Amino acid sequence: MNFEIITEKDFEELLKKENTDCESITKLLIKELEKKGMKVATAESCTGGLISKLLTDEAGVSEVFDCGICSYANCIKEKVLGVSSKDLEELGAVSPQVAAQMAEGVRTLANADMGISTTGIAGPTGGSREKPVGTVFIGIATKDKTRVIKGDFSAKYNNRDKNRQLAAHLAIYCGFSSI
Repeated sequence: MNFEIITEKDFEELLKKENTDCESITKLLIKELEKKGMKVATAESCTGGLISKLLTDEAGVSEVFDCGICSYANCIKEKVLGVSSKDLEELGAVSPQVAAQMAEGVRTLANADMGISTTGIAGPTGGSREKPVGTVFIGIATKDKTRVIKGDFSAKYNNRDKNRQLAAHLAIYCGFSSI
């Protein structure tokens, strides 16, 4: 599966290019969804509901957001979002295939125009050589296509909270840039 890789530094550059920051990107996503008459739904694992929190911190978000699923356990990914048990077993929950299926599953479940998902290793433990702490896959599903982005937040100074914050904000940015 093809996916784009974005590091923390890359993300900072993307925000500069858009003349925005992490605090403003949520408002931009909501404004763009409102303008287009679209709805978004979220399926979160490593971010544990942080994207939903960031969205619902904004007044008026109920016009564009109906559903957020915190699917931390694989059985929820499978039963609620329709993620393949074979992919979970063979590829692991932290994989581009699972991120794509989570985004597609929540979009379908909520009858939304866009599904945004996160699955990754926030840390401080749980990483491996292939998937170090700070590895996050973000899925963005629309009716026309599904896109996966790999966030590489494995900088030595990053901690669990920083990795979760970066993943949530990057997911929101990727949603915004996919409209």
